[in-house]
Amino acid sequence: MGFVTRPSPRPSPKGRGSFLQFLAHTFTPLSQAEAYRTLCYADQKMAGQRATTLFPEMLEFADTTAGSPVSAPLADRMRPRSLGEFVGQEHLVGEGRVLRRLIEGGGKLPSMIFWGPPGTGKTTLARLLAEKTDARFVALSAVFSGVKDLRAAIAEARLDRRRGRRTILFIDEIHRFNKAQQDALLPSVEDGTITLIGATTENPSFEVISALLSRSRVVVLNPLSEDEVQTIVRRALDDEERGLGGLHPEISDRLIAQLAHSSGGDARMALAAIDAAVEATAPNTSSARAITEGTLVEALGRAQFAYDKGGEEHYNLASALIKSLRNSDVNAALYWLARMIEGGADPIFIARRLCILASEDIGLADPQAMVQAAAAADIVQLIGMPEGLFPLTQATIYLARAPKSNSVLSAYSAANKDAVETAREPVPLHLRNAVTPLMKHLGYGKDYRYVHGDAAAKEEMSCLPERLKGRIYYDQEQTTEDIEKSTEKSK
Repeated sequence: MGFVTRPSPRPSPKGRGSFLQFLAHTFTPLSQAEAYRTLCYADQKMAGQRATTLFPEMLEFADTTAGSPVSAPLADRMRPRSLGEFVGQEHLVGEGRVLRRLIEGGGKLPSMIFWGPPGTGKTTLARLLAEKTDARFVALSAVFSGVKDLRAAIAEARLDRRRGRRTILFIDEIHRFNKAQQDALLPSVEDGTITLIGATTENPSFEVISALLSRSRVVVLNPLSEDEVQTIVRRALDDEERGLGGLHPEISDRLIAQLAHSSGGDARMALAAIDAAVEATAPNTSSARAITEGTLVEALGRAQFAYDKGGEEHYNLASALIKSLRNSDVNAALYWLARMIEGGADPIFIARRLCILASEDIGLADPQAMVQAAAAADIVQLIGMPEGLFPLTQATIYLARAPKSNSVLSAYSAANKDAVETAREPVPLHLRNAVTPLMKHLGYGKDYRYVHGDAAAKEEMSCLPERLKGRIYYDQEQTTEDIEKSTEKSK
């Protein structure tokens, strides 16, 4: 590999991370960082990826010896190093709040589950807690780790505990661990070998086993506000040491605001986009990089940048989809459906709209329409996206092709009008239940005719109040296809 030994002072090996640093220091490759990464890789292969998860000091050493200051993602470089740099979650880290007291107090931490959307500070808060409590911070990802990794981490934690040092085991995406993997954590959480901090974007009530929940505190993190995301982006643009300040970026306040809005409260997404936009912009003659809207749109993703989940355009697209379906325009409906899905609309929102249309605009003209829409909604919830686009597309095509009728809406509207105007009209005595002798004496249920034994009752017994006898709310079903046929006959 081109290594040559050198008789220079060697650091004393303390633990596996320090030992690998010691080896990297002993050999001189193209760079010391490359030697260290190679040894980490070998150790990772021999220890089942333990190097990247159980010994974060390795990664810290690699970062400090890397030749390029931008080797790590911008979001990682800009990770807050103290509470003073942390932005957002004031309900947790504001003055006098629970996490702030835990971080500043440096006392013993309880096990916790951080529940919140991506890019809201779950990992950062866990690291700050570990630093202030002088605990060893061990990070695992539930996506790449299994029971073997958990046992290795717990074994290391037991050794540290004997040496008088606590261990915080941070598990990202803990909801991806199955029951057996979560069960493996219980004994060490119970006896205090580790302090568990799990991070999840899913509701822990459904995704984390109850035994683990009962031993932990659930801490809810909120999406960052647009102002908070703007603060984080501006800080990265100005920071010359860890951020993008050394590249001299120039960007308008309007674009920063639009980026913050489009990020949906996810600081990581915003930082990744601004990082890509700055890197993709060539410096001008004065060495400045002027970020254009086009560059930022491409960096963030055109659909994500253009789609506003809570604004007017969201409802404009939904309206276009529903009106295309009502008009039986299959192609237009598919187009607007794709616009919504690719733009990031909530698929459950789309499914709800399809269910409404199936009854409001089709109804009894094709009762299967509601079945199709409801099935699509259930399947989307079951399998999620992107596969959920198939049942949504199938339901859209079915609803567009189905015969249309608004008789359900018309019938209820007519009945509702009379119900409001006659709200104090008493229920006819023959329709009341005589559940006591007194009620029967007063005439409750008298003259009621049981239709199963008296078929004529269907025509002869009125079930409406006296004032509304003979009122018709639901007329014979007439679909848009029936209207078209009658129009053609009249020509």
